[in-house]
Amino acid sequence: MEKQIVNTNQAPAPIGPYNQAVLTGNLLFISGQICIDATTGQLKNKDIQEETHQVMQNIKVILQEAGMTFANVVKTTIFITDMNRFGEINEIYAKYFNGDFPARETVQVSALPKLANVEISIVATR
Repeated sequence: MEKQIVNTNQAPAPIGPYNQAVLTGNLLFISGQICIDATTGQLKNKDIQEETHQVMQNIKVILQEAGMTFANVVKTTIFITDMNRFGEINEIYAKYFNGDFPARETVQVSALPKLANVEISIVATR
């Protein structure tokens, strides 16, 4: 099966040997996104709400580049550094799905790239 690389300059460039997303068949796999602002290259993390919004905005523009929206998302994985912040992250995350929630797991980790507090990856389908 062929795979198509999906990249947009509207989302941050990868900080390692990976792509923003890969489309294969009807499935889109978006690599974990952190709160990097694509226009500045800096973290947008004055608080956990801003950080989560930036992560979701990064995902949104990658979905758009692939011709999809959050309605196409079937699975997410959320990595957070402090499970005590789960409720705050969840509140922002939920706003992007309009009640049409995908399958998901949330995992607490000891650290994330660039010392971010939230990283989210997704799988979407056409």
